[in-house]
Amino acid sequence: MSTATTETVDSQSDVAVLEEEKKQGRFASLWLQHYDLVILPGIIVVLLLALLLYIGTRDLDTIEQRVLAPDNLASLLGQHLWLAALSTILVLVIAVPLGILLSRRAARRVQGPVLAIGGFAQALPPFGVLLLMAFAFNFGVTTAVIGLTLAALLPVLRNTVIGLQQVDQSLIEAARGMGMSSRQTLFRVEVPLAVPVIVAGLRVALVLNVGTATLASYIGAGGLGELVQQALRLNRINVLLVAGAIIATVALLIDWLAGVAERIVVTRSG
Repeated sequence: MSTATTETVDSQSDVAVLEEEKKQGRFASLWLQHYDLVILPGIIVVLLLALLLYIGTRDLDTIEQRVLAPDNLASLLGQHLWLAALSTILVLVIAVPLGILLSRRAARRVQGPVLAIGGFAQALPPFGVLLLMAFAFNFGVTTAVIGLTLAALLPVLRNTVIGLQQVDQSLIEAARGMGMSSRQTLFRVEVPLAVPVIVAGLRVALVLNVGTATLASYIGAGGLGELVQQALRLNRINVLLVAGAIIATVALLIDWLAGVAERIVVTRSG
């Protein structure tokens, strides 16, 4: 084999090695960025398998069978997700516009007090807040949704303000120099750049609502918390363990879905 042919083969080998290293580097980078989205589904699957195995190896009495019947579980799950979804939508509708207003220069003086009040409201025990609201107004879904909304308002409100304040001032000035009005600059430049931060706050609010919605059953709003109440009233440890596993699984699944949505938004915005 000639020297030129040997050099060509070596060059091709080097290129192949470099390409392989690049692929490995991209894979490692993607793994470091998104490993939690890969691991979390595995945890959810293991938890569900453990739950099914546990139920399958237990001799459930008639009361436990009735409480853990698929139609009852599906009904309570639907109520739980409805409470979480409705309160999260209200958080989004209230917190984002309010955060935009507070981020404006004219509202800087009231920004601190409003965020402080929001922090105080979030620091209050959700169970106590829901009970007080129920006795002050009425028991039921409406009061539960209002309570959940108040409990999860701060993350989205704070992230909206922070996201808008972190927008590079030079980009805003460039947009104004191109002839954009303040309103156009806000909705075409500032808000799109702040969306990843806002979505991160919305993810926190959603997970908070899914967890706190468990307490809504204590004011007659239904949800998966009913399983916990039934387990305690009937003194059925099997029902209590199953209820805890289902609530944990739902919370993990919602967190995973919110995480996927957040990564998609960040990727498209970046």
